[in-house]
Amino acid sequence: MKKKALILLLLFFSVKAFSQNFSSKQYKEDFDFFWNTVNDNYCYFNKKPIDWKKLRSIYQPQIDTVSSRNAFVGVMEKALYELYDHHCSLNTNTPYSRRLVPTGADIWVEFANGHAVVKEVRRGFGADKVGIRAGMEIIAINGQPVDEAIKPFLAHTPDIEARNFALRLALAGDHITKRKITVKSNAKVTDVFPDKDGMMLENVQYPAEVGSGKIGSIGYIRINNFLFDDGIIAKFDSVLNGMLQQRALIIDLRETPSGGNTTVARAILSRFITKEHFYQKHELYAEEKQTGIKRSWEEIVSPRGKAYTKPVVVLADHWTGSIAEGITIAFDGMKRATVIGTELARLNGSIESVEMPNTHIRFNLPTERLYHINGQPRELYKPTIEVDVTRPYQGDLILDTALKVLQKTK
Repeated sequence: MKKKALILLLLFFSVKAFSQNFSSKQYKEDFDFFWNTVNDNYCYFNKKPIDWKKLRSIYQPQIDTVSSRNAFVGVMEKALYELYDHHCSLNTNTPYSRRLVPTGADIWVEFANGHAVVKEVRRGFGADKVGIRAGMEIIAINGQPVDEAIKPFLAHTPDIEARNFALRLALAGDHITKRKITVKSNAKVTDVFPDKDGMMLENVQYPAEVGSGKIGSIGYIRINNFLFDDGIIAKFDSVLNGMLQQRALIIDLRETPSGGNTTVARAILSRFITKEHFYQKHELYAEEKQTGIKRSWEEIVSPRGKAYTKPVVVLADHWTGSIAEGITIAFDGMKRATVIGTELARLNGSIESVEMPNTHIRFNLPTERLYHINGQPRELYKPTIEVDVTRPYQGDLILDTALKVLQKTK
């Protein structure tokens, strides 16, 4: 398949139900096309115990009974859950589809010793506003105990990552149901309502594509969730040009969950170097599967404009996703920044968007594996300085940690 330069923006899609239906034969043809495309191109079967061919026997009979577009979408969503990969999605949804993770999520949760523990909360969104904090335990979702709430989203593969995936989907909620989340903290159990002031995650607003400020002699640039838009390049350049005299710089990538394109990534990186650098390694799985010969390459970024050569810190967390993860590991690999924060979104690889022949529904799946230039898979990367956000703290612990680090630099 032809690789698209544009990494699909995982924004919220319209929840309007489509009325157009297709024949049973057309739904079956699209399902076959989907199944074979995933089989031949999904590049992370190597790290998951998934029997994709065997699973077909579960979903083929369901497709045989489909008589509406919404029903077809529902089956396709469940089929994608079998990959338990937040970088796999459809480009359409019904009102009851789950919000996309991380774009449509405000809580990052994982199982630990059988308990659903909050790892991090998205600053400024519903979960944060109602007092959910890292370290709390999730007891129930919309009145259902956690183990029951995750069942509709569980893959058939018995894998802890499949359970974590299902847990995050359950907590993200759908597009019309306001969530009730039961949390436990210090032996106290409380019900909270993250959507009580409206469905914030369907209506994300930013004051600017690129925000900025100065903290003493340190410059601060916040890149918001517009890494898909080439227009952000000129805005970033303008902001950076006004920061060239600052003795150090913080680049905040903690609100970039939806991905973007490599043109924007290279444009940002190019302002911090004075010579060409390799910044990311790729592997094309489909060619290796077809021929038995591995195809891989390293991508180069070239300097552009006046370089900022002073100390840089990059802030990252679970809402640093896809191309933002690529920017983060590139800064690290080029030794141009210290990365501070929590684990990133851990989105697998570079995705391709493929269109089904009849319904014209597009689905997105990773077709290239991506690596730090040191050979580490991108999704396994951790910040240079990891911050424990589960400890009690008033304020922005990740930003404050960065300021302390930069205060020690000359």
